[in-house]
Amino acid sequence: MDTKHYPLFVKRDLDGFFGLFIDNMVQLLAIAGFCGMMCGMNGEDSRFVYAHILPGAAVSILFGNLFYAWQAHRLARREGRSDVTALPYGINTPSMIVYVMFVMKPVYDSTQDASLAWKMGLIACLGSGLIEFCGAFVANTIRRHTPRAALLSTLAGIAIGFISMSFALQIFQRPLVAMLPLALILITLFSRVPFPLGLPGGLIAVVAGTTIAWLLTALQSMVPDLPAWVTASAMQPDAIQSAIKTSSIFIPQLAIEDIRQLLTQQGESVWGFLTIIIPMGLFNLIGSLQNIESAEAGGDTFDTRSSLAVNGLGTMVAACFGSCFPTTIYIGHPGWKALGARAGYSTLNGLVITVLCLLGVVGVINSVVPIESGIAIVLWIGIVITAQAFQATPNRHAPAVAMGLFPAIAAWGTTVMVGAFIGSGGKTVQQLLTTDLSAQVGGFLIHGMVVMERGYIFTCMILAAVSAFLIDRKFYAASAWSLAGGVFSFLGLIHAYQVSGNDVDYLFRFTVPATSTSLKLPANGIAVGYLLLSVVFLLFGIYSKSVDEESESPPAD
Repeated sequence: MDTKHYPLFVKRDLDGFFGLFIDNMVQLLAIAGFCGMMCGMNGEDSRFVYAHILPGAAVSILFGNLFYAWQAHRLARREGRSDVTALPYGINTPSMIVYVMFVMKPVYDSTQDASLAWKMGLIACLGSGLIEFCGAFVANTIRRHTPRAALLSTLAGIAIGFISMSFALQIFQRPLVAMLPLALILITLFSRVPFPLGLPGGLIAVVAGTTIAWLLTALQSMVPDLPAWVTASAMQPDAIQSAIKTSSIFIPQLAIEDIRQLLTQQGESVWGFLTIIIPMGLFNLIGSLQNIESAEAGGDTFDTRSSLAVNGLGTMVAACFGSCFPTTIYIGHPGWKALGARAGYSTLNGLVITVLCLLGVVGVINSVVPIESGIAIVLWIGIVITAQAFQATPNRHAPAVAMGLFPAIAAWGTTVMVGAFIGSGGKTVQQLLTTDLSAQVGGFLIHGMVVMERGYIFTCMILAAVSAFLIDRKFYAASAWSLAGGVFSFLGLIHAYQVSGNDVDYLFRFTVPATSTSLKLPANGIAVGYLLLSVVFLLFGIYSKSVDEESESPPAD
């Protein structure tokens, strides 16, 4: 291939790199924090995270980023284009949170063995990767029978809540550091006015935010009585020394023997976690499929099977090298494409993340560069994803896209609500719902919000698909999707849940509940509701067909 037409690296890849790098850094720092707080990997044991988990994550991130960069080069060569953007790739945030909260933490709480919790996390990660890999061979069939509105609306809902809203809150939490970078990013991406000397706007934003944060830190040391809204944006110099203590050269180590030992010695304990592993594997598969559809809507048509297969392989590579956390094709391809990034941003991200993890300096970077200096890039990506869901679907399907937003928004609301309960020290979610299933928080029904949140990736697709098919008067297809909703509800893949204290978990049919004291709320009523929808749509399809036939029949003599 002529690299002049599609070079290894272009200037705008640097902007793309900062966005993807920040996203991955957030996940890596969250891994260190969650494993420390909830799985006993803190204090002196925090080196376990840097020595075993982060190097494994680095191997998987490098593996995927290099493949998707190569895939972009291959597509560019085949189609003779120079504007192909590689699929973004990194740690899967929902899986990371779920596997820590519902796999690793329960094991640590019951055994006080951080090593055992880690090994069980490896099993969960490996299982998720296997599901994604096997699903790659049937995903095209799903994609052909699913309206684009159903695939993109889910991403839009996630983008609004878990990307744009979360990062917007961080911007307004530390405005002195984050507002100037926000202005620079908006000029770069909305106005598209080039900066002097052609400098990347993302780089300028990060440098500006970091400079302000350390100027405020110096000011705080000279003026001790500064108001809280100023000191809140200062950095913590002591954190650098603490982070340096954990830095060292860490070589990735194979964990296959640890996985084999756990399966051999305590294989029966793994079965109870299949209720977490199976749905998360399916969710990751569907989420990645949606991201591939999003890339195609943006102009880059990548092979579905190979993209998903490597996605699953990347997760299995993570487990084999010691990381408990699946990797995935990221949401946001349209945003990186609009940035002007091509394949270089993916390659650069994989290389830099790998170097930082192997040197154990992830914490050092975080202590020097405030995350708020670059999150405006990720905020913008969430905005572009949401816009694409409406722009890349037929105008008549806009209501279907809107319909699919609600479960994802409910998922974000549930996350905020449960977090507030955990920190309140008062009544738990379980106590409220046990007393009154119609209990509310701020006027919102708790039970209704959690019910809509459970399995929201599936629910977003089902509601949007039903709506799109009804708009097109394809009543039989709408009936089939409604029937699928009923089956999924009955099995517990969507809507059903159990809650113990403030821990909300899935409640799958034919499996043992997490605890005997948890409040169990199956979705039988909702399953019946979906079946009623299916019957109504089926009958109306028959009626509509007869009406159409009568209107087309010749008049009687």
